[in-house]
Amino acid sequence: MTVTSAQALLDTRPPAGSAGPAGAGPGGPRPAADREAGAAGRGAAVSMPSGRRVLVVDADPACADSLVTQLRRHGHEALGVRRGGAALRAHEDADLVLLDLELPDLDGLEVCRAIRAVSRVPVIIVTARASELDCVLGLQAGADDYVAKPYGLRELMARIEAVMRRAEWQPAAAREIRHGRLHIDVGAREVLLGGEEVALTRKEFDLLCLLASHPDTVIPRKQLLQQVWGDSWSRRTVDTHVSSLRGKLGDSGWIVTVRGVGFMLGNP
Repeated sequence: MTVTSAQALLDTRPPAGSAGPAGAGPGGPRPAADREAGAAGRGAAVSMPSGRRVLVVDADPACADSLVTQLRRHGHEALGVRRGGAALRAHEDADLVLLDLELPDLDGLEVCRAIRAVSRVPVIIVTARASELDCVLGLQAGADDYVAKPYGLRELMARIEAVMRRAEWQPAAAREIRHGRLHIDVGAREVLLGGEEVALTRKEFDLLCLLASHPDTVIPRKQLLQQVWGDSWSRRTVDTHVSSLRGKLGDSGWIVTVRGVGFMLGNP
C-alpha cells in the first residue's frame, strides 16, 4: 500500500468527462473491483458517509481526475492537487487527505510528516510503492492507512469509512494555545498578548501558530518554509517574518533562533 508526496499546484477544475471506460476506477483498480463499484448505485452500496471534503494529492492527472470523479459521484467535495506544496497549503480545509508518495516537488513521506506535525486530519497513503518497508515508513510518518495501487474502489471506500469512523471518536484538536502571556485562538485566528490583541498577517499567524503548537521543539527552517509557504520561497522569507513577529510581540525572546537548525517558541 502506498502514497505520494504533496506540493501540487491547486487544480480546481472539475475532471473532464467521465472517469474512463465503464467501471474504470482511480489508480487502476482491478476489473472485479470495477464491477463492484459500478454496482454501487444498484444495491452493492459503498457505505461511506457522504459530504466529506477530500483532498486528492496525485501527480498523475488520469489517476487524480478519476478518483476525484468517483468521490464526487458518492457525494463528496473532492479537490485534486498535483504537488506536495499545494497539499501543505490545502489540507487545513479537508476532512481527509488521500496522498500519493510520488510527487514532483516533495517526497510524499515528507508531506505526510509535515501535515501530521500541525494537523490531525486523517491521511491515507495511496501509492504504487507496495513493499512492506514502504508501508511501515508511511505509517511511521503519521498516515492512518496505506493502500497500494492498483486497488479496488470498494476496498478504498471501506478504508476511508474506517479511518473516518476512528477519527470521529478522537477528541478534537486543541483550538486554543496558551503559552505564558500568549493566547492564540486558532479558529478565530486571533492572538492576544497579556490580554491585548496583536494584529498579524496571515503568514505571521501561521508561523507563530506552528511554533506555539510545539513549544519545546526546534522547528527546522526547511520545515517552516514547507508548511507555511509551501517551500516556494527563499530562506530570507523566514528571517523577515520572524523579525516582524518579534517586533509585533514586543520582545525578541518570544522566538528563539537555534543557529544552524531553526527556531522555537520562547517565553520572555
